[in-house]
Amino acid sequence: MTKEQELIDRLIDLAFAEDIGDGDHTTLSCIPATETGKSKLLIKEPGILAGIEVAKEVFRRFDPTLKVEVFMPDGSTVKPGDVPMVVEGKVQSLLQTERLMLNIMQRMSGIATMTRRYADRLEGTHTRVLDTRKTTPGMRILEKMAVKIGGGVNHRIGLFDMILLKDNHVDFAGGIDKAILRAKEYCKEKGKDLKIEIEVRNLDELQQVLNVGGVDRIMFDNFTPELTRQAVEMVGGRYETESSGGITFDTLRDYAETGVDFISVGALTHSVKGLDMSFKAC
Repeated sequence: MTKEQELIDRLIDLAFAEDIGDGDHTTLSCIPATETGKSKLLIKEPGILAGIEVAKEVFRRFDPTLKVEVFMPDGSTVKPGDVPMVVEGKVQSLLQTERLMLNIMQRMSGIATMTRRYADRLEGTHTRVLDTRKTTPGMRILEKMAVKIGGGVNHRIGLFDMILLKDNHVDFAGGIDKAILRAKEYCKEKGKDLKIEIEVRNLDELQQVLNVGGVDRIMFDNFTPELTRQAVEMVGGRYETESSGGITFDTLRDYAETGVDFISVGALTHSVKGLDMSFKAC
């Protein structure tokens, strides 16, 4: 089992535990255990569909006898009235899985829809939009999956798969040179093959990084588009470049036109409205 699948399984188990507890007494009290039926996923607003594959896993883990028929895969452009999926089986199971499936799909589809807007805004440039660690606790793997479905790129998944030397790390380490050298020594000692990224706050710090070298990517934190253009020219393609901090949908294109490689946007995951959909008997 992959680490990703393990996290998804644990999330589903926890979600069922908090929702169902010792039983869905509403369903158990009025629906016979032998009754069967069908429910359809009904889209109620336009967007990008995400979470179908996770939804299938929700149904499988709760009741393997449920039959799931998918008509529209993840990444599909959907509109009101579309029916991407129909599920058939025990009515008790359909009712007990409804809310968890919808919570996941609405959240993931909202993120994918938002990401597609940002990705489309960058069309014609080589710049890619990145997500961040500003995610819902426990749901990060799903939210980052949704970013990819929407056309974005995942930054590091967590603190374990990349070294990102931010301003606090640099300050506590005693400067840019010490932070970079310690990171490189750590990787060598621990046998870790991790990319190293460092954040800079101004052009002076950027020059310090360029003098030391030994990194894979440089992040320009809260730079203006004009400063970003100067910074990209200073780097001259020697390292990957990333813009971060205070960048909105309206200013996104201005930053992309500086030639920066990536733009990280916390709003892809931290302030997204779920896509409206429902799960109705059919």
